[in-house]
Amino acid sequence: MTDFVLVRHGETVWHDGNRYAGRTDVELTPRGLRQAAALGEWAAGERIDAVVSSPLSRARLTAQPAAAALGLTPYIEERLLEVDFGRGEGLTQDEMRERFPEELAAFLRDPVAHHLPGGEDPRAAAERASAALFDLADAHPEGRVLVVAHSTLVRLVLCRQLGIPLADYRRVFPALHNGALTELRLRDGRMALLRLNAPTSVAPVPAV
Repeated sequence: MTDFVLVRHGETVWHDGNRYAGRTDVELTPRGLRQAAALGEWAAGERIDAVVSSPLSRARLTAQPAAAALGLTPYIEERLLEVDFGRGEGLTQDEMRERFPEELAAFLRDPVAHHLPGGEDPRAAAERASAALFDLADAHPEGRVLVVAHSTLVRLVLCRQLGIPLADYRRVFPALHNGALTELRLRDGRMALLRLNAPTSVAPVPAV
């Protein structure tokens, strides 16, 4: 049995306006840094065996206080990168509606069959991230692993591992809060959801 505490990175400078941040390495806001510090304060009182992060700086900076509090070196996992949003990268939905309205409408109907133009297939993203979690479970049997990653990626993993159609990830999980805790338990090759969007000491901000 392995437990995973999945955390969306802290608030970024693109949060205002709900700009789609995929592979772009955007900075944390002061609030995002406070959310990272709050995660560190929470982690100091927990049993955590490993801290794992996406390579993007917003995830690494969110993970660092927790790793420091635990005396651990964070492990960077490339497969935890956020989904690539292609031509939607850096845009708001209103801006996408102006630039490619038909593609956006198709995305909003089914974000998997019609992912954003030029972007990553969400099915591939769900597979790579799920594979990363299973590899971490092999490395930490009976352990508890803190994973700092990204909103869309985590929602896709939740759907993949809980038997929810991937196309429903935006409907079933409309928001993952910055810095909040979502916990999964892997037992006998199957995942169970223990909690979703549990806050630390800093009130979370709704996600895109």
